[in-house]
Amino acid sequence: MLIPRRLAERLRKSKKSVLLLGPRQTGKSTLIQQLNPALTINLANEQTYLAFAGNPAELEQRLASRTVPTVFIDEIQRLPSLLNTLQDLMDGQFRHIKFYLTGSSARKLKRGGANLLPGRLHTYHLGPLAAGELDYRCDAIDGLAMGTLPGIYIEPSADERQKTLRSYSATYLKEEIQAEALTRNIEGFSRFLFVAAACSGQFLDLTKLASEGQIARQSAMRYFEILEDTLIVNRCEAFAHTVRQRLIRHPKYYFFDTGVLNALLGNFGVSADRKGLLFEHLFFNQLIAGVAAADIDCRISTYRTQHGVEVDFIFEHSNRTWAIECKASTNVGPADLRGLRHFAADYRRPLRTIVAYLGTVEKQIEDVAILPWQTALREMGL
Repeated sequence: MLIPRRLAERLRKSKKSVLLLGPRQTGKSTLIQQLNPALTINLANEQTYLAFAGNPAELEQRLASRTVPTVFIDEIQRLPSLLNTLQDLMDGQFRHIKFYLTGSSARKLKRGGANLLPGRLHTYHLGPLAAGELDYRCDAIDGLAMGTLPGIYIEPSADERQKTLRSYSATYLKEEIQAEALTRNIEGFSRFLFVAAACSGQFLDLTKLASEGQIARQSAMRYFEILEDTLIVNRCEAFAHTVRQRLIRHPKYYFFDTGVLNALLGNFGVSADRKGLLFEHLFFNQLIAGVAAADIDCRISTYRTQHGVEVDFIFEHSNRTWAIECKASTNVGPADLRGLRHFAADYRRPLRTIVAYLGTVEKQIEDVAILPWQTALREMGL
């Protein structure tokens, strides 16, 4: 079963060449192949990689031997210098060719000195399946346990899904970190990775992560940058549009998929003590995936005062603001609205206040909408 991705038509219609970034297993290669590129160059193939690494003119020579309208170069982060070659080719005799490039590490591109071809290349992001791509029919408990990576989502066997997810961390450490030489201390990074997974969804505290991972704080800072640059974690910055309240300024962070997070923690259970945090992860990841799929500019932040009043997410897009509280329950009462009421009084501007919950019925308590979580995402255009 092939699930259509919302980005596909946007990429097809783009008049510019395309760089598609996303974590491993989000379906980047599958998506580009659906666009039927005339020529595919897979740098994950070692023989192909060596051919291009050893011959700076390899791409020009291959293009000169045939006439093609579109070219797909997979795993471009393995050879960042190729982007500089592409710039020369796109400015010269091959300006008529549309290039599709994919990569799973923005870090490798940055460190490789690639300029990402401003004016010639449009960058898009692909995450796990968004609720809109699933017609807003994602099973909540399944999403909490297994996430929404395309290959995992369509796999009917629960045992196979768990086995594949468990191998993700090993593959990530081996292929993304060790093979790309992002750090020499793979043992220290491995400890840090599991500690970071255990603290995911909390406010970022590098001193704590360093202590529990038994590494230096400077190493923890560098390792966290690796997790961000390889698109494994996403920050949720602190909300800062207020002068009336003293707010916590530290960001939260979330692993990009609940299934991958559970595999790292060795626990696929959705027990009562884990459900709330997993639901917060799922909803945040759906915000990120939905924004990427719709290719919109927005700001997602978290709100917490020094007195402990919190709102899970503040979503700002097109001069509209949503304050969203996630409730991993089928029941919502007035006591659950405290943070939203506090934020609304502090914000003093028009906004939509929402509780996204696991129930199936739309409700209204005072001026707060109580919405099934996927209904909330649909209302937000995600």
